[in-house]
This record gives sequence, C-alpha cells and structure tokens, in this order.
Amino acid sequence: MGKSLYIAEKPSVAQEFAKALHINTKRKDGYLESEETIVTWCVGHLVTMSYPEEYDPALKRWSLETLPFIPQEFKYEVIPAVAKQFRIVSGLLNREDVDTIYVCTDSGREGEYIYRLVEQQAGVKGKNRRRVWIDSQTEEEILRGIKEAKDLKEYDNLAASAYLRAKEDYLMGINFSRLLTLKYGNSISNYLNTKYSVVSVGRVMTCVLGMVVRREREIREFVETPFYRVLSTIGEKGSTFEGEWRAVKGSKWFESFDLYKENGFKEKEKAEELIQYLSTDQPVGNSPLTCQIVSIEKKKEKKNPPLLFNLAEIQNECSKRFKISPDETLRIIQELYEKKLVTYPRTDARVLSTAVAKEIHKNLNGLMQYEPAKPYLQDIVGFGSHKGLEKTRYVNDKQITDHYAIIPTGQGTGGLKGLPNLSQKVYDVIVRRFLSIFYPPAVYQKVAIVTKMKEESFFSNFKVLAEEGYLKVAGVPGKKSDEEDTDAAFFAKIQSLKKGMTLPVQSLDIKEGKTSPPKRYNSGSLILAMENAGQLIEDEELRAQIKGSGIGTSATRGEILKKLFNNKYLALNKKTQIVTPTMLGEMIYDVVDHSIRPLLNPELTASWEKGLTYVAEGDITSDEYMKKLDDFVSRRTLAVKGLNNQYQMRACYDKAAQFYKKPAGKTGKTKK
Repeated sequence: MGKSLYIAEKPSVAQEFAKALHINTKRKDGYLESEETIVTWCVGHLVTMSYPEEYDPALKRWSLETLPFIPQEFKYEVIPAVAKQFRIVSGLLNREDVDTIYVCTDSGREGEYIYRLVEQQAGVKGKNRRRVWIDSQTEEEILRGIKEAKDLKEYDNLAASAYLRAKEDYLMGINFSRLLTLKYGNSISNYLNTKYSVVSVGRVMTCVLGMVVRREREIREFVETPFYRVLSTIGEKGSTFEGEWRAVKGSKWFESFDLYKENGFKEKEKAEELIQYLSTDQPVGNSPLTCQIVSIEKKKEKKNPPLLFNLAEIQNECSKRFKISPDETLRIIQELYEKKLVTYPRTDARVLSTAVAKEIHKNLNGLMQYEPAKPYLQDIVGFGSHKGLEKTRYVNDKQITDHYAIIPTGQGTGGLKGLPNLSQKVYDVIVRRFLSIFYPPAVYQKVAIVTKMKEESFFSNFKVLAEEGYLKVAGVPGKKSDEEDTDAAFFAKIQSLKKGMTLPVQSLDIKEGKTSPPKRYNSGSLILAMENAGQLIEDEELRAQIKGSGIGTSATRGEILKKLFNNKYLALNKKTQIVTPTMLGEMIYDVVDHSIRPLLNPELTASWEKGLTYVAEGDITSDEYMKKLDDFVSRRTLAVKGLNNQYQMRACYDKAAQFYKKPAGKTGKTKK
C-alpha cells in the first residue's frame, strides 16, 4: 500500500495537519515524513502566469502594433524565489510510493488555484487526489475534512473559475495598461513634469478608483443649502419636550413653494411669518401659548441581533472601531484562524450551516475558558436558545457557498494572552457578535405625539430602551452612563399624556440647518461598497438581497485597496481611515473615462464576478466565458487605438489640478 501525501498552503498549516494526524514524522528538507504519510507545503503561490515576452521576445517592448495580446494557450512558470520548494513538492507529488494526494490548501477559489498550478506544472498523472475542505484549523475539523474528503474532480468547476479569474486579470491588466500607457502616458508625464508615467489599470482596482473619484467630485460640486425649521418647546417648565413643525395636509403652507422640504423653509423670513401667525389670536393677557394633543401613538419596536460577521463586515467594523485598514484586519483574523481561535476568515457568508448549528454547543462550551464570555454563556444556558439555532435566520445552507460566517471555535483561548492587544480586541468583537445571536431582540418603547396650534401640526418622537436583549453583549450604541435613568423618568411622564390634552407652549424658535455633502469613504465603508457593487448600503437586509454581485471577492478586496495606495492613485489617512484620490489617481480616472469607460462601472465589474460564480457552479462553461472575455478585450483595445483625444485630456487635468498642489514649474491653488 502506497503513502498518502498531504499538501498545505503554508508551513504552519502543514504542522497543524501533522499534529492532527498524530503521526510520528521526521523533519526533512521542505516536508515531514512518517512510514505511511508525507506532509508538505507551498509557500503561497509557487507557479505564476508568464509575461508576454515568454511567448515572443519582441513582446517585451510595449507597442500598439502588438495589441491586443490574447494567447491561444497560456504559459506558466515557477516563481524564481520559491523554485526550491516547488522542486521538493513536485518531486513528492510524482514519487512512485505516493498513491493518494490530499489537497489541503485554503478552502476557496485561490487555494484551489495554488494547488492546480503546482500539479499542472509538475505534470502529475495517475494519482488518487482528494480535496480536504475545512472551516477551521481545530484538530476535530481537520480530521473531519480528511475523513469526508471528496474526489478532486468535484472541484473542477471551481478550479476553472480560478483559472479564468487569473486570465481575466492578466488580459485586462496587460492589454489595457500597455494600451493606455502608450496612448496617454506622455500627456500625464508632461503635465506632472515627470520622466514617464505608467497607466496601471485592472478589472477591479480601476472600478474602485472610479468609486472614490466620483464621490470626491460629488463632494466638490455640492452646494450647501440653508433651510429653516420651526420648533416648539411644549410642556411645563422643567419637563418640556420639542415638537417639529411640518407642512402636512391642512397646513396653510401645504405644498407651498416657500418650503425647502415639508419641515423647513428656504428663507428665514417665511419661518418668522409662521411664528408670527401662530403667536396671534392667542388667549389675552399674559397667558402662555398653548397646543393640543391630536394624536398619541405608542408601540414597541424589536431589534434583532445582527447577522454574523463575514470578512467585509468585520473589516468595516474594525475600520470604525480601531481605525485599522481592511488589509490589517484580515492579517489579524488570519492569525486568529491559524491559532485555531476562529473559523476561516475569507468568507462572504453571514450565516451558519445546519450541520454546524447542531454542534454549536461545542463552540459555546469551549468559550467557558474565555473569562469575558462567562456571564453571557450563563444567560444562554438559561435561555436554552442554542438548542433551536438551526430554525433561526442565522442558519441558512442556501446562503453558503464555500464557508460559513466567522465565529469563535471555542478552542485555543490559552494562546490569546500571547497575542497583541489589538488582536485580542478583534477576537472579542467576533465573540460578542457570535454570542449576540443567542439573545432575544432588544425592545424599544416608542411614542409619537402630534400637537396642533391652529391648523399647524408639530411632531414629537420618543424612544427608550425597554429590554436590553442582545445589547447586553453587543453594547448599547451611543449610550452615556447616566442617560438611561433620565430617559426612563422622562419617558414615564410622556406616557401619562392623553389625546385631547392642552399643553403650554413655552416658545417657538427657528433652527437653521444646512444640507450635507455625501460622506467620503473610509477603508471599511469602501470594502462594504465593493461587496455591494458600488453602493454603500447600510441596511443589512437590503445588502443581503444583492449579495453575490460584488466587486472582487472577500479574499481580494483588501489587497486591491493596498495596490491602489501603493500606486499612489488613492491616499489613506491612517488616523481616520478616510480614503481620498490623489492628483495622479484623478488623471488616471479621466484617461479611463475617455477611453474604456466600462472599467469604471461597478455593475459591469460585478457582472464579471457573477460570471465566474456561474462557471464555479457549472451554469456556464469556461469556453463561453473566455469567448466573452476575448471579445471585450479585443473590441475595447481596437476602439482606443482609433482614438485621437490625448490633447483634450489637458482640460480634464486642469479641472482636477485646482484642488491639488501643482507640480514644480506650474502655478495654481493648493488642495482645499
């Protein structure tokens, strides 16, 4: 009987597999070996796609005549820096005494691609190949993955989508970057007084650049508009509340052209007219102004615990809480994963599988070793909520493609103290989100009051937290230490009010407001916007509806941003995590906008990503996808070659330049 070879993506993961298998291995150069088993590893990618000059030395020189470059057969080569490990892995894969290969690279599209390239380059034939697919690096999960490993052929569609993703990035990157550099590079370098400029574009990164530049230009073009609201101060002195006037049906100003919106005027004089009108014909003498309660509506509002974290959500949360980049968040969670503390990080799902839900008591029991979780775990035992978890909205097999949501495994907590403080904080955020789903909803008491002065209506809304529910674990948003009691006492008074009551009005005041420009993206909200095809959708249920149509994948989004920062197309404020374009980034945007505009379209970029998903699911073939890709690259390349608009670009550059420091030798305004 031959040996089994286990191949992991990294040396640290290979060590975990060797430990889980309980085998007595000897350390060799680049692998571990026992009598029946060999464990080896890649070091990330060992093989990559060859540059055009490998097809023809003449292609090393960039020239419009050689574009579009679309090879019939793609060439691959070993990455020189890791050639030694490739030779070791290749030798092991082809060893005569190895009959079964267990593929243990990361369970996702990129992990699949890493192994398939190695196997292809090594020319492996006639072996039994099994795919190990795991959600965490705990011993139990590794052993389950090995036991349930499927024939590698079952992942052929996933591998096909991985190859296509790489070919797409390669063809668009090489053709469009060369094309736009040759066409517009001189106009950029002449304007910036630099030696040369390379226009680097890509399927995903150019689209993200477009999102940021468009947002910045919306902010610049925004014109602030003042408006004037009228507020009433209602009730006895010492316990008053505020009412906001609105021009609803029956109002003297209903649908008036004087309104900015139904709750405000365009001009202060009109707001003063309203106050004057309401202040006349009131009771004589020193009697105060009064209003009457015409409706009072009381209701309870439930707020469910949010869905679990996927990578985009935790990256957004960490950007807000800790002001760290998505790339840094992924690095921390990857480390927590490798320390067995959390499940697989590169996931798009925000729910659990039925199988995991049925075993969730193991995760909860393990968290008893994590001191901050103990009081919450005691509550959960009291609720008994872990027993019916599979019937809740937090479990849905249909919403899981490769992996379920990021949750704590309940293992490895002993190693937490050895981790940096920030890593411990990120772990705590994941634990609290996980424990939240076992708690009941938070319940708010809401009261809406409408008061009238003459035929004019004033609206007052109150909300107080009646039952903490899951907020006990997650924390009450924006709560100040003494806020709750004051709210509760005041709320009791509000609830004693009845329809028909007449209340004194202490004053009528004008409050000036101003319209606000759109917000700049921060690194976390940009990741969310990428997940949602260019739309920053705060509402999580709406986000769930368009899920699967994002720009890039959970595994690649942080890297895409990093590349844009490294290329100096975008700038990141490390303290605030706010993302803004650079002058160069705006110039690249203008070039693409005047040449290959679809690259800036989030919906188009998302549709390419969706197409890769269809290939992975077997709904379309690789050939169908490749035909569309070839056609897109060819048509767009030929169209740009026919353009002659380089000199028109200067006007675009000038328009953007007024917001930046001009390069040496030029004059202009500094960045505002």
